[in-house]
Amino acid sequence: GNIEILNLNMKPGNTLKVKGKISADTVGFSINLGCSSRDLALHFNPRFNESVIVCNSKCSDSWQTELRDRHLPFFRGCTVKFFIEMLSDKFRVKLPDGHEVCFPNRHGYRNITYISIVGGLKIISFKL
Repeated sequence: GNIEILNLNMKPGNTLKVKGKISADTVGFSINLGCSSRDLALHFNPRFNESVIVCNSKCSDSWQTELRDRHLPFFRGCTVKFFIEMLSDKFRVKLPDGHEVCFPNRHGYRNITYISIVGGLKIISFKL
């Protein structure tokens, strides 16, 4: 159940609310925000096989330096709700247990038009 939206209109101050069910057998999932699949401001990627959340950005199809957070409050088979807030200088992801992962807005984007959700997260709802 991969999702791709090309006309999102996310600006600093907006929050994306995501609710979904994590597959029981997944190795992970990713939520990608940017201008296209080649230019991502935020790649948010919980990886169950490594017990880590990886965040990164992509410029002209080249990955940049990843940031790894060992706090993983997601579990296979669970329904989760979390929030991705866009600020002018960073993205703040509020996880289900209240922990926050912050990632810089490296490209200085003022408007996010692209989102994709890939992997083992079945979306129940998402709202901007």
